[in-house]
Formats: sequence, C-alpha cells, structure tokens
Amino acid sequence: MTGGQTSPAPDAGGSAPPGATLSASKSLITDDGSDNYPVLAEGAGLELQCPERRPDMPLADYLESFNRIVTPVWVFDTDHSKVHWANPAALKLWRADSLEELTARAMSKEMSPTVAQRLKQYQRDFETGASFTELWTLYPNGAPSTTRCIFSGLRLDDGRMAMFCQGIEERPDAPDTLRSAQALLHTTVMISLYDMDGNSLYHNPAARASYRDGMHSLPDRFMDEHDYKTLLDALELNGIANLVARVDTDEGPRWHEINARESRDAVNGTPAILISEVNISDLKEAERKSQYLAVHDVLTGLPNRTYLQNELADRLEGAAAAAQKLGLVFIDLDNFKNINDSLGHAVGDKLLIEVAARLRSHCREEDMVTRLGGDEFIVFLHDIKCRESVLQMVERIRALLVDPIYIGEHVLEITPSMGISLFPDDGEDIDTLMKHADLAMYVAKDSGRNRHCFFSHDMREKAETRLELESSLRRAVELDQFELFYQPQVSFETNAITGAEALIRWRHPTRGLLAPGAFITVAEETGLVEPIGNWVIAEAAAQQKRWEQEGHNIKVSINLSPRQFRSDALIPVIQKAVEAEGCDPAMLDLEITESMLMGDNQRIISALEQLHEMGFNLAVDDFGTGYSNLAYLQRYPISCLKIDRSFIRDLNKTSAITELIISMCKLIDVNIVAEGVEEVEQLEWLRERGCHQYQGFYFSPPVPVGEFRQKLLGDAQATVVDLPRLRQSATR
Repeated sequence: MTGGQTSPAPDAGGSAPPGATLSASKSLITDDGSDNYPVLAEGAGLELQCPERRPDMPLADYLESFNRIVTPVWVFDTDHSKVHWANPAALKLWRADSLEELTARAMSKEMSPTVAQRLKQYQRDFETGASFTELWTLYPNGAPSTTRCIFSGLRLDDGRMAMFCQGIEERPDAPDTLRSAQALLHTTVMISLYDMDGNSLYHNPAARASYRDGMHSLPDRFMDEHDYKTLLDALELNGIANLVARVDTDEGPRWHEINARESRDAVNGTPAILISEVNISDLKEAERKSQYLAVHDVLTGLPNRTYLQNELADRLEGAAAAAQKLGLVFIDLDNFKNINDSLGHAVGDKLLIEVAARLRSHCREEDMVTRLGGDEFIVFLHDIKCRESVLQMVERIRALLVDPIYIGEHVLEITPSMGISLFPDDGEDIDTLMKHADLAMYVAKDSGRNRHCFFSHDMREKAETRLELESSLRRAVELDQFELFYQPQVSFETNAITGAEALIRWRHPTRGLLAPGAFITVAEETGLVEPIGNWVIAEAAAQQKRWEQEGHNIKVSINLSPRQFRSDALIPVIQKAVEAEGCDPAMLDLEITESMLMGDNQRIISALEQLHEMGFNLAVDDFGTGYSNLAYLQRYPISCLKIDRSFIRDLNKTSAITELIISMCKLIDVNIVAEGVEEVEQLEWLRERGCHQYQGFYFSPPVPVGEFRQKLLGDAQATVVDLPRLRQSATR
C-alpha cells in the first residue's frame, strides 16, 4: 500500500482489542440497521461495529456486507503489496474506476522501504490480535490524501494474514505538520515515547523494527542495567540525558547513541520520556578495528611494538613487586631479504605469517609474541625461573623455525639469530630491555647467524663505541679528514714501479692515523662508504694526472666497495671525476672483490661492460677467497687478477693452487698481480712462474703521496730493484 503514516493515534505501535473501531459522523451511515451489516452505534462518539466472521463463512460473503456502507473499507494483501478487495467507498478514495483496476495496481513500485517495513510489522502484530489507529497520507494515482485509518488483521482463505483497513478522508493538516509526520515515518532515527515507568506509548517505524517481538519497555532495551540507571539519573538531574550504550535489538546487541528528554504524552498530558536512538554499531566497530590496528600488526595479527610497550610497562611493574624474573628474546630471520628479493614480497609475507603462527602456537599462554616489523619478532617470557629455562625456550624457538616452510611450490629454510635480555638484570624498563636484546641479537648475527646470545654489559660499551665511531665518521666526511696512501706495484720484468694502489687513511683528530679496517665496515653499513668512495675516486684520478704531468706514467688502482658497485650513481661519479681532472680512464684500474661478481649476473655484466667501454681497466681483488673460478671470469671484461695475500703467505701449502691460477691467467690473457709479498723467497717463486707484478711490504708498505713520489724518483734513476737492500729495509 503506497502512502505514509503522518500522525499516530495514542495506541499506535501498541496493542488494542480485536475488532477495530472507527470514529465517524452520521453522514457515513447506511440506512440499513440489519444485523447482517455493520452499523453505527450511538455513544460518546459514533463507531463502526464490524460483525464477527463465522469460521465457515467464505471471505467473499463476509466482505459483501461492507459494500453498502459509505465508509471506505479495503483489504490489503501485504505479501503481494496489492489491494485484495475494496468496497465502493474505498474505490472512490483510491480513485479507481473498478475493483479489477484497483486490484491490478502494483503498489510496491511506489512504496518506500520504510512503508514496506512498517506493513510487515503490522502483519506480525496482527497475529497477536493487535490493531492500529493512525493518520496516513495515501497517494491514489499520485495525489496525496490524508486519511485516518484503522488497521487490523484479516485471515485470507489461503490462511495468510492480510490487513483489514477502514479509512476516513480528513481535511489536510498544515504542510509542515504533514511533512514532519512523513519524516517521522521514513527516518532511520528511532523515536519512542515511554511513560515514567518505562512502558511503551509509541514507536516510529524505525524504532518498532529494532525491537524484538514482545519487548517494548525501556528497561528491557538496555543490555547493562547500569546504563538505564545512568539515563534516569541524568533525566532527574537535568531533564535531558545523552549516552552511548549497548541495547537489545531484533538483530541482537547493538551500540546506540541515545538522547532522552522529559516530555508529556500528547493524549493525556501525563509526564513521559521521549527517546531518540541512532545505531552507531558500524562506527563502534570501525573504532574497535582502528584501536586494534593501532596495537596489532596488520600482516600477522600479532601485537605490535606499541602494544608491547604498553603491556610490558604493567607487567614489569607487577614482576618487580613479586620479585619475578622476565625474559625478552629478540628474533631476526637470517637472510630474509634474499627471499623477498628472489621470490617476491608475496612469498615473503606468507613466510612471515607462518613464522608468526609457529611462534604463537608454541609459546606459553602467559608469554607474548609480537612483531616489530620486517623480519623482527620479540617473544616476552613471563616469570622465568632460571637462565636454563630461557635457553630451553630459545632452543624450542630455533627448532620451530628451522623446520622447512612450504609455500606453494617453494620449500623455504630459514634460521633465526636471537638476542636475549633479562629483567631486572639487564634493564628495568622496556626500552632498555629491547635495546639490550637488540644488541645481543646483532652479536649473534655477527658471530655467524643461527645463534643466540645473552646480553652483557661489554656489548653496550662496544655499541656506544660504534655509535661514537659513526658520529665521528660523519664529521670526517664533512671536515675532509681523509687522505690517500699509495702502495707501489712493481713489474717482475723491469723491476720498475708500474702502478699504485690507492688506500684510504683517516687522520682522526684524537686517535691518529686509522687504517680502513678501523672504520670501513661501519661506513659500508651506514652508507657513508658512498661519499667516502666518491672522494677516493676523484682524489685518485687527480693524483694520477699530477704524476703524469711530472713524467711518471703509472696506473692507479681504486677499490670499489660492494655498496658503491651496486649504486646507480657509480658510473656518473667516475665519469665526472676523469673529465674534471683530464685523466685517461686507461690509467685507472677499478678493483672489485670476487664476491661482488655473484648475484644478478646480467646487471653485473652490464655495469662492467659499460665501464670497460669507457676505457677503464677492471681488476678482481683478493682472488681465491670467494666462490668463482677462472672459467667463470671469462664472462666478464676483466683485465687483471690479484692473487690474495693468503695464498702468497702460505705458499708451502698453496703453491699448487697458486701455480694453477697463474697458468690459467696466462691462458685467458689476464694480467696477474700478487698481493702481500713480504719475503724474497716468495718474490723469486712468483718470478719463476711468470707472475707479471707484485706488491707488498717487501718492497714498500702503503705510503703518503710525498714519500711515494720519492720512490718514483729513485725508481727513475735505477729501474733494477736492489733485492738485498729491499730485504734489509723490510726487516727494519
């Protein structure tokens, strides 16, 4: 039935006795007072009396009795949203030419969801004998008609419950009144009126739909009795109340924002409570999710750093009061980056999820597993009895994680590096415990990975020393505290200096001259190796050009760090340096370590070929310490190979391998430089095997540029190296 409720009668939304009545004027009466027809009875007002329908009376016969009265009466089929039957007065009300035309109207097309919902509520309530008297605005053929209606239940012949409707068309109210009543019908805000005892007086459709059957009182609405008491106390104190509470609804418990105020019943003027409710369950759920995500890791569902810090503050306080010991295990997955890089982040994410599940399922209930981010996890151990119990847990964690993990077609094997700190021995607050466990984890990782390590106070001292070193190193870059030393490379054939390896030194303001071993690892890890390496390239190119201008035709070797070699800025930096100094690229040897040739072969080949095409010589430093071989090196444009000093130092053990390297280099036409030559016997052995060049303390350690210049001048005067003199010099 199209239309809308515009003004409820006092019993709207409540129950009424079976057998609806309708106030009317005498003009609506037929002139037939027979017992077989509805009649109007005299009294305080005039009411339409409906005859009882006998159980064996067909519906059509029963309805026939209403055809001769002038009151509009019709039967609405709620299930099909159509008029089932109407008397002539109702046909006039609905502006229908015939009963057939009216029953053919599909009223669902023009019916709002709110009206449809309201009619379904009526249908359910009719089963209990309820009736409703309400003012509706009907829309016959689209024209509004304000009608006071009485709705009651009527059973159709097929057993379905229909709605028996009686109506009196009334003079329209003021437009604002009609519109406000329409809004009351269609709004999703739940509006209810209760007496001061909480008994129901009225519910708009939205409120009615939210109530479970048989539940209409205000106290029954609240899930928590305390919320109802809070509302009543506020009303008594201020006359208004506002709160958010969990309420019982037809869909189960929901969160509602409730506004209440003292009012009066418009029918009898007695005090009443007017309630408006808005369902904010979605908002509360979003708020709950937001709060959850704030303290949990999105990927694994584990508590995150924020949760850990908040939770552990309370646990540490409780442990201190109970004199308990607690443990913190900082876990880092070894070589996890390789999995991400080679198999993709999707596989890496699934691996992290599985690791989280394993940790969570095998830890004690009182322990806590958190993910800090990346491949870092923390297991918090509650009430540990001794150090051995921590070790047992750590070994259990290791056993869990080293088991193969199957992700699709991949079988992944990982190992953990773990650092452990204990409360209160290693710290009395969460930040200190986490910092110390982190330090211990890095010690475990530096010790070979797949290990655990307990924190000790000397680790903190080392960490502080490292931090100071990093800070000083940054200042050194800014203040230009570096200089280059040069170690001569000597030709076996001419005994002349033919090259120099540029080796960086740091002239520290308090510690004096520092060799690369004291700072280069930190520089590599912090990224400072790139600006330092760029300075080395520029300075070495400039020095080579100065020597050339002085008449010394020697090459300069420059070491490239792994981080430099992987950088996209390397080639532009080198090109800029040689162009700025006017240096011939052919006079520079760029040295890379053997391990740097591993990995993304195509990218490596592309970079090396580009440098080779620019005219630079490419050398492999420390050959023999990695995993490559001479045949593998043929893939790259390598022009020089430097035999690692460890082979030269232990020639009595490595002579066969060293001799093989020299022979193979000759076959593939690669220049050979032996590093670390310190004894004449080593020198003579290499000379006999046809090694091309050597460098080492036997001839000269790395020296400042001024001292190197003196060696060049001495070499210009005598190209034959005086070996006895060098041996004597090397022993001093």
